[in-house]
Amino acid sequence: MSENWTGRHLELTLGNPGHGGFVVARHEGRVVFVRHGLPGERVIAIVTEDRGGSFCRAEAVDILAGSPERIAPICPISGPGGAGCCDMSHARLAFQRQMKSQIVSEQLLRLARVDRNVDVEELPGTGDGTGWRTRVRLAVDGNGLPGYHRYRSSGIVTDLECPQIETAAYDGIAEHEWTPGSEVQIVLDGAGERHVVEIAPPKVSKTGRTSPGRRGAAARRAAVAAPRVERLFEGSGRPRERVHHREWTLAATGFWQAHRGAAQTYSTVVAEWAGVTASDTAWDLYGGVGVFAAALAGAGLVESVESSKQAVADGRAALADVPQVRFHPERVERALSELARPPRVVVLDPPRTGAGRDVIAAVSSADAERIVHVGCDPASFARDVGLYLGEGYRLDTVRAFDAFPLTHHVECIALLTR
Repeated sequence: MSENWTGRHLELTLGNPGHGGFVVARHEGRVVFVRHGLPGERVIAIVTEDRGGSFCRAEAVDILAGSPERIAPICPISGPGGAGCCDMSHARLAFQRQMKSQIVSEQLLRLARVDRNVDVEELPGTGDGTGWRTRVRLAVDGNGLPGYHRYRSSGIVTDLECPQIETAAYDGIAEHEWTPGSEVQIVLDGAGERHVVEIAPPKVSKTGRTSPGRRGAAARRAAVAAPRVERLFEGSGRPRERVHHREWTLAATGFWQAHRGAAQTYSTVVAEWAGVTASDTAWDLYGGVGVFAAALAGAGLVESVESSKQAVADGRAALADVPQVRFHPERVERALSELARPPRVVVLDPPRTGAGRDVIAAVSSADAERIVHVGCDPASFARDVGLYLGEGYRLDTVRAFDAFPLTHHVECIALLTR
């Protein structure tokens, strides 16, 4: 095992951006993943994590020779040792998108064996990269103070200054006494109303509290994902959002695209690429409240599958006048065998981990002509694309969107045909 470098200061010349919000460097034969740097810079970086393998993690704390693309960080709480929110706020917006384009293209080449340059596009409503977010979930520390998690840490930065969301979101939040260990969901909805909900602390089992390693981590994740008591602090708790001519009313703690321009943009792409007709059957998998189901409503039958019963109820209410949409409150893996076949079009918007081998094999066996696949992580998106190619599909078109300015995150949409 190599020497533990944690706490060591290294002088590094930074190379290409890597997936995950860092830039890659090398030192004494090891790879160093450096946050808060830019390609081509020479920096002093402090090693923050070293598990003894071929790589370690570090943060640039002194810029010896800066990039012309560097700016004063827009986010005041996300620098070295700070919150994990805005890991690209020190770069010009256009350069952030260039780095994301490079990462998406590299992931497609490495994981799907697809050699294609993908340009990351700006979403409407991005402006200068601030105030684009419509919802945020804050952690609450042991003293009842809300804030943002530090990078790869359970520690919390309690300065509510992240610029991704308008400052109105924070009004009165720091002054309120919240339940230690809870979370605070804040939504600025499309109708101009603020909704604030406190989510009770997760009930972590003894295994989650005492067991180290993967078993304890799995138990803690399960506790966080389990239903928890919610307490309304402000607003109705039922945000209203609009896509094209249709309005949704949904739970404040339910899923909706974070960027104010995302839902309508993605809906437009899905409708265009799906190209459904009244004789078609379409599947909408991981369908949420039915935004994509509405985009597919020109089909004769739309089967929408979503595991959240609340989202399904909200989707049914919003699409009550669209009888051809049929909702299934079930996990996608379990519902696939129940859906009408054959679908001409399948739309999937899976969680960050992707759809995976089993779902993609089952979707491919349904023999859809067109698949529209949405992914919010370039690596899992590229892995899923590679699985489709292995099932005989062709990658027709890829578009990527800067849905999370100031961060390394990016949203990708692929059209696959057979």
